[in-house]
Amino acid sequence: MGWTCQHDYKGQCKLVKKPCVPGMKGCTLKSSEYIFSSGSYENDKKAQEENTQQIDFAALAKSN
Repeated sequence: MGWTCQHDYKGQCKLVKKPCVPGMKGCTLKSSEYIFSSGSYENDKKAQEENTQQIDFAALAKSN
């Protein structure tokens, strides 16, 4: 799978002014639906569980 980022210029991230590393802190791709592996299954699983948001649709419907 390939990817592209509007902030990548010849391997440098114009947004954070550092070498481009997909998923690094400040990366716009990190806030997307994709998950970047840290190399540790346990750490990745914990990070995924922490980032999972539970939406209370009943409360949302009642508020509108």
